[in-house]
Amino acid sequence: MFTGIIETTGEVLALEPRGESGRLVVRAEALAQEMHVGDSVAVNGCCLTAAELEAERGWLGFDLLHETLRVTALGDLKKGHRVNLERAMRAGDRFGGHWVQGHVDAASSVAGLEAVGADYKLTVNLPQEAAGLVIPRGSIAVDGISLTAAELGSDRFSVWIIPHTWKMTNLSGRRVGDRVNLEFDLLGKYVLRALQLRDTGRL
Repeated sequence: MFTGIIETTGEVLALEPRGESGRLVVRAEALAQEMHVGDSVAVNGCCLTAAELEAERGWLGFDLLHETLRVTALGDLKKGHRVNLERAMRAGDRFGGHWVQGHVDAASSVAGLEAVGADYKLTVNLPQEAAGLVIPRGSIAVDGISLTAAELGSDRFSVWIIPHTWKMTNLSGRRVGDRVNLEFDLLGKYVLRALQLRDTGRL
C-alpha cells in the first residue's frame, strides 16, 4: 500500500525486452542504499518488486510481466526518462495522500499541460470505461502522485500541480501526448462494481 506522496525520482538506465515480459533498471542511489531484494516500490504508480539491486552503484532492477506492460505506460520508458518512486508505507507512517494500491487501472494520454502563474494545470484524457470513477474534488493517482480532480468533463479531467510537486516529480518532463498511469479511488471502484452487480441481478 502507498500514499501517492513521491519520495524521490529515479533515472531509467534500461528497459530490456525478455520475450513478452521485460526488465526495468532504474538508478535511484538513495533508495538502493536502503532497500532489499523483495521490497515493494511504486514506479510511476505501479507496484513492482525489487528483483535485483546494486547498492554501491545505486541501481534497482524490476521484472515487468506481460500484463504490467499491457495495462501500464511503463513500456513507453526510454533510457534517461525520469520516474516517480515511492516505497510501500510502514505501519505508523504519516498518511499525507490517499490510499494507493499501486495497481494501475489504465494508461491514458496527456491532453494539456500549461503554466498558470506559479502553478501548472494538467489535463488527462479519461477512458470511457472509467468515467464513473472520477468525481470533482475526488482523489486520483497520476503516475503514482496523489492528486485531486479539480475539473471533470465527459472525456477528460484536470488537476492542479503546485510548484513543489512539479519540481519533485516527473511531471516537469511530461508533454502533450505522453501516456501516464492512472489509479482510481479504491472506494469508488468497489461502489461501481457493486452497482454493476446489482443491475445484473447478481447482488
